[in-house]
Amino acid sequence: MVNPIPESVKKIWDNWNIRGVILFSLSLQTVLILFAPLRKGTGNKLIISVIWSAYLLADWAANFAVGLIAENAKDTSEKKHKELLAFWAPFLLLHLGGPDTITAFALEDNELWLRHLFGLIFQAVAAGYIFLLSLPGNQLLFPTILIFIAGIIKYVERTRALFLASSEKFRDSMLRKPDPGPNYAKFVETYVSNIRANIQTGISLVPEARFFYRDPGNIENKLDYLEVMHFASQYFNHFKGLIVDLISSFRQLYRTRASFTTEFSPEDALRIIEVELNFIYDVFHTKIQVTHSVLGIILRFTSFGSVLVALSIFYLRVEKNGFNEFDVGTFVALRDGNTESRLGKTKSRIADALRWCLVLKSPRWQECHVQHSHRGIKHEVLATPFMFRRWSGSVSGHSLIRYCLKARPSRVHNLACCNKVIKKLGIDIIFQIIARTTNKGMQFLQIYKIVRVLGFVIKKLLVLLGLAGIVDKISIELYLSHEKFPKELWLLIYNEVKRKSLSAGSPEALRRICSAKGDWILQEWNGEVVLESYGIADVAYDESILLWHTATELLYYTTEEGADEITYNAREFSKLLSDYILYLLVSKPAIMDAVAVIAKIRLQDTCADAVRFFKEKGIKSNEVKKACESILKVDTSFPPRDVKGDKTKSVLFDASVLAKELQELEVGKKWKLVSQVWVELLSYAAFHCGPRTHAQQVSEGGELITFVWLLMAHFGLVEQFEDNKLDTRTEINGQMFTQITG
Repeated sequence: MVNPIPESVKKIWDNWNIRGVILFSLSLQTVLILFAPLRKGTGNKLIISVIWSAYLLADWAANFAVGLIAENAKDTSEKKHKELLAFWAPFLLLHLGGPDTITAFALEDNELWLRHLFGLIFQAVAAGYIFLLSLPGNQLLFPTILIFIAGIIKYVERTRALFLASSEKFRDSMLRKPDPGPNYAKFVETYVSNIRANIQTGISLVPEARFFYRDPGNIENKLDYLEVMHFASQYFNHFKGLIVDLISSFRQLYRTRASFTTEFSPEDALRIIEVELNFIYDVFHTKIQVTHSVLGIILRFTSFGSVLVALSIFYLRVEKNGFNEFDVGTFVALRDGNTESRLGKTKSRIADALRWCLVLKSPRWQECHVQHSHRGIKHEVLATPFMFRRWSGSVSGHSLIRYCLKARPSRVHNLACCNKVIKKLGIDIIFQIIARTTNKGMQFLQIYKIVRVLGFVIKKLLVLLGLAGIVDKISIELYLSHEKFPKELWLLIYNEVKRKSLSAGSPEALRRICSAKGDWILQEWNGEVVLESYGIADVAYDESILLWHTATELLYYTTEEGADEITYNAREFSKLLSDYILYLLVSKPAIMDAVAVIAKIRLQDTCADAVRFFKEKGIKSNEVKKACESILKVDTSFPPRDVKGDKTKSVLFDASVLAKELQELEVGKKWKLVSQVWVELLSYAAFHCGPRTHAQQVSEGGELITFVWLLMAHFGLVEQFEDNKLDTRTEINGQMFTQITG
């Protein structure tokens, strides 16, 4: 029988398998060191996929290399080769310990700490076995032992980091020390003894002092970077229990609400929340909990010292004659890579100190002209450089009407540096001519039709292979918009959440406000606005989203931009939030599962209804305004729900009814109402989304909804607070006992 693998290939594999896998493992470690910290600042799926692949392959490569070394150590008879193999094995323990920049790719990885503990035991035994095979007379004995110690410490660090970040351990770490409360027996004994001694005894309940805050005066003075870090650390320690559904005290609610209401500007609040979310990332995805403890510092010093001493001995005292030159070179690569890994934390601290001094990581705002505006309106958008971002700084969106028409998304803000350079050089006309010529050439050669046919064929093949879900996801991704985050949008959200928090004077009011999905705002407008045909409180949340999204689309594309900047901003931000929440519904189902029951069915039915309508009317992909006008022209005197019945969940023409009612309002009032409704719908989703789901988003570039969730927490709009109970002192003739009274 013919051997399918040629002898030459087998020979190359036998000679180079260990070296190749070790270098591959080192390459993966380098990728993780360099790129893992970037994932909290980008939602780019390519970068995240690279990090994910490197994370999965890193452990496999190191484990595979240890297995190859163990197999070769048994078979080889060369003494020098055995010694070097024994020296390489503990280096791979360093690789299995992983870089400080990433211990867990997802929160679920932290729950696998026990598996890593068993992996530590088995790999340590394997490395010890390889070391024993090199005895006696191993001239690399002492350096190998030192590297073995460093490798064990590194692996223990990773396992402990996973253990501390696991949900059960993290929750336990948040529990306060046991509090037996007031000494009831002593209280009764004192009271009874006073009565028996005929001592006049009085019992009084004295409320504890409440928190009062000075008027900070001008809150426009920005916090410096170190102050932001200080407040973020303080609030993170107060609110990290929310992630595991622990309850905080009502006193803390007053404290944080007062701080955010009176002491911080909206921009400072955003900066503080940014850093808090980064702390969440560090706690759940890096070794920060281990390396920032006293024990962690001692272990870090020990492991780093062991590596340095081992390297010094290898270079200064070990005779290298007899070792393969490439093997020595491979060791040098391992040395440099692992020294970089050991120094990584020190380097990052120095880099962070420099960043603090230069304020590189604080949000940068850049003034930007709003496209398609005839009034020269400008917005300040988040433009922090990629390397220094704490989150992606963008708001994605999904437009139902544009998606059904297969119309490419348009952008409101454009910060393309190339366009600015081209305009300054005065060669923008040349580029326009080239673009027009290229477009005409493609039309002449019918390239667009060829691409459409190929796309259709590929889509049908994927459907036949049972991969229709992938086709849908790719199709949705192609029509998503990505806008830079405007400061003015944050001001709108901040002011609305703040206004609501001031109305939450009791737990009952708090629950009512947090459970509102547009109806609280409509009640505020009661008397000025009456939406007779649509009761927002009577429908499911996902139906509310689709109704208000479609109505917003119809109004946006068929009305003018408004007479003033306030109205214009309300109009633009209504559209931005509308598209964003639908994007969450479509592309982030994990976030919206708690609030959207049959969202996918409603969306599919509504899309099918819209596509059929546009096809019947002969509306083309670039005729978005005409499409919206055509929908509004349809006579809706018969309630659409009565005509369609329960067979379909489409809300296309129900949204048309809502849009027509909103059209009757004055332009400024209309867009103010719509923008407030969208902030409330976003707040509802943020409030009801699981805390761990919010925590997961920080490792994927972050989401605006997570910022809203944490902002609401700082304003006291969360469920995880005790009811309105205040501390009081119980006094018997001046002797104090503390208790909790309702």
